[in-house]
Amino acid sequence: MSEPSSVPAGTGSSAHPGSSDGSSAHPQSPVGPLVRKAAALDAADELRALRDLFTLDDATVYLDGNSLGALPRHVPARLQDVVGRQWGELGIRSWSESGWWTAPERIGDRIAPLVGAGPGRIVVGDSTSVNVFKAVIAAGRLLDPAEPARDEILLDATTFPTDGYIARSAARMTGSPIVPVDPADLSGALGPRTAVVLLNHVDFRTGRLHDLPGITAAVHEAGGIVVWDLCHSAGALPVGLDAHGVDLAVGCTYKYLNGGPGSPAFLYVAERHQERFDSPLPGWNSHTDPFSMAPDYAAGDGAVRGRVGTPDILSMLAMDAALDVWEGVRIEAVREKSLALTDFFLECVEAYAPRGRVRSLTPAAHAERGSQIALRCAEAPAVMEALIGRGVVGDLRRPDVLRFGFTPLYTGFADTERAARVLGEVLGEVPDTL
Repeated sequence: MSEPSSVPAGTGSSAHPGSSDGSSAHPQSPVGPLVRKAAALDAADELRALRDLFTLDDATVYLDGNSLGALPRHVPARLQDVVGRQWGELGIRSWSESGWWTAPERIGDRIAPLVGAGPGRIVVGDSTSVNVFKAVIAAGRLLDPAEPARDEILLDATTFPTDGYIARSAARMTGSPIVPVDPADLSGALGPRTAVVLLNHVDFRTGRLHDLPGITAAVHEAGGIVVWDLCHSAGALPVGLDAHGVDLAVGCTYKYLNGGPGSPAFLYVAERHQERFDSPLPGWNSHTDPFSMAPDYAAGDGAVRGRVGTPDILSMLAMDAALDVWEGVRIEAVREKSLALTDFFLECVEAYAPRGRVRSLTPAAHAERGSQIALRCAEAPAVMEALIGRGVVGDLRRPDVLRFGFTPLYTGFADTERAARVLGEVLGEVPDTL
C-alpha cells in the first residue's frame, strides 16, 4: 500500500485575495482557473440534479456526510404520515397494514443493491455496535467445532473504537485471545489459530480503503471467518458482498445513506451461512413464530435471525424514506464522482494552502481511497473551528486530523473548490505552531 500522500502548499492565501466566488482574484492567482474548472466539472456531472433532493443551505459547504448525511427534503412529510396516520389513526393495525412488521427485511432489500447483496441477506435494526457484537460471536459459532485450536480474534488495530470495545468484550466472553493487527500486515498474522477477523472497509481517520476482495480470500484460505464494518463505504462506493464471498458485514445508515441521526444499522449474513447463523441475542423478533410466545427459542429463516427486539419504527421509516434518493442511481457513478471530488480537493488544497501546513493522510491511489480526505494539521482544532465559522463544515479527529467527507449525491465541485480556498485563507491567519 502507498504511503500517505503529501499535500505541499501553493501560494498561500496572501497570493489570492479574491472574493468568495473568486471573481476579483488576481490574474496570476490559482483561484480563477480552479473556479472555472469547478464550473466545468459541475456542468458535466450526471448526478448534479440530485442535490435538489436535499435540504442544504447554499451558504454552507457541508463536508461532514461521513458523520451525518444531509436531510432529504421529502423525509419530514413522510415521517409526518408515519406519525399522524400510521400511528395516530391506524395505531397497532399498522404492524400489518402499514408493513411495520416486515420493515427490517424490506428495507434491508433496498440497501442490498448498494452494497452488492442479493435479496434476503440484509436485515435492518439495532445499532452498529450491537450488530458488530452479533456478527463477531456468530462468526465464531460458524467455525468447525472439530478445530478447537482455532480461537484467535484478529482485530483491525486502527479500528473505530467501538468495534474494538465490542470485540474485546466478545473475546472475554468466549475465552478467545484478541490479536490487534494493522490491515496492511494481516496476511502475516493469519494462521491455524485464526477464527474471526474484524476489519473496517474504510479507515475512519485516514480514509484508507482496504482490499476487501483480497483480504476476504486470504482469511478464507486460512480457515477463518471475516466480518466487515462498512460504515464508511456503504453508499459511497461499490462493495460487492456477494461477489467477493464476504461472510458477515455490518454498517450504519446515517452517513452516506442519509438515514438521519441514530438511524438503525444493518447486518448482512451470506446466504450460505444463514441456516447456521446463531445470534448471541436471540430476541423474540427473530423467533420462527414470534407470537406463539413459546418458552423455547427456535430461530426463524434467513436474515430474520439477525433481528432481536421490537423495531424502532419511527427512525426506521424515516431512513426508509431517505433511501428514495437512490432511485435510479448507479453506485458506480457515485464512486466515479467521489474520486473526482477528492482528486479535485487535493488539487485545490495544493494550490491554496500555505506550504507545509497540512499533509494528506489519505492515500493518493484510487484503489486505496474511500470518500473522504484527512489532512494532518498541527493547529487542527483552531482551524476546524474557524472553517465552521466561515461556513465550511468538516470535522475533527483529535489531536491533529481535519476530516472532509464527500457525499457525491449532493456535494459539488464548486463546493469543493470553495472549501479548499477557505481552508487556505484560515491557515494563512491561524499561527503556525511548528
